[in-house]
Amino acid sequence: MAGLWRSYQILMSRHPWKVQILTAGSLVGVGDVISQQVIERRGPANHNLQRTAKMMSIGFFFVGPVIGGWYKVLDTLVTGGTKGAALKKMLFDQVAFAPCFLGTFLVISGALNGLTVDENIAKLKRDYTDALISNYYLWPPVQIANFYFIPLHHRLAVVQIVAVVWNSYLSWKANKM
Repeated sequence: MAGLWRSYQILMSRHPWKVQILTAGSLVGVGDVISQQVIERRGPANHNLQRTAKMMSIGFFFVGPVIGGWYKVLDTLVTGGTKGAALKKMLFDQVAFAPCFLGTFLVISGALNGLTVDENIAKLKRDYTDALISNYYLWPPVQIANFYFIPLHHRLAVVQIVAVVWNSYLSWKANKM
């Protein structure tokens, strides 16, 4: 396991953007597999591979680039490694970024699932508030620790590790019709 972590760190130092995007897409896919197998109890025979591929594409093309870019912006908005700076970053992240990100995630997943605009709006009205409240239970303490202890180029990885559980929930929420 230590060797795998060292390899990951070497790749991260050489190709941070690519590794962040690949990590995000892969872990969103893992979250969908967990959602289908553990939460929804579909079983291997009823696993929807197309859905997992859609969720992975959201991870590769939306989650990874957007969150990775957001952390760079956030580091320029709030500088320093103090507890106060970590708190400010968490507040920016949870008040300004999370609501927009979550809504966009749900809309993209609805569009990829073939929902019409009206169906997508209805689904967003039904699921957004629950998802945002759940977000506020999980992410503020994770983000304070992330912003205080973790270097910028490893933040997306930390978030994605915690997000395996979150992605399982989001995948279930996004694909519940």
